[in-house]
Amino acid sequence: MADDILTGGCQCGAVRFRVEGELGDASVCHCRMCQKASGNFYLPLVSARGAKVIWTRGERKRFQSSNHVRRGFCGECGTPLTYEAPDGMALAIAAFDKPGGIAPTIQWGVEAKLPYVDNVPELPGEETMADTDATSFLADLVSYQHPDHDTATWPPEERQ
Repeated sequence: MADDILTGGCQCGAVRFRVEGELGDASVCHCRMCQKASGNFYLPLVSARGAKVIWTRGERKRFQSSNHVRRGFCGECGTPLTYEAPDGMALAIAAFDKPGGIAPTIQWGVEAKLPYVDNVPELPGEETMADTDATSFLADLVSYQHPDHDTATWPPEERQ
């Protein structure tokens, strides 16, 4: 990964971070703890061991998921943010403002990989607005999600 400054945060904007320096290896973890922590099939993470992570807004809450690991998350919206172990911290890839450039290179915890995960790319794909059952509410949907860039304040004044 390049020595760029990367930013990210939670869905609601209560917690934001900046990463200075080089990120390490990116991976997906299929272990049951990561499945539960993310509420998903697996948890994509990138090592921040060699970088400086600065929390620029708010504080993450932490859950001690084992005797060695704490999981950081937003206490307001629940977005998973960190995996913190004795050998360093990893950040959730999708929490970055531009996650597309952080590609996993290995899978961990494959003993718990759900049996259908490898077939997901073979499923048919549709754009969001193709869901005709949902278009009535999607047509005038207003997102309250924090944008994928830093903001001076959040939420916007008109929403507070």
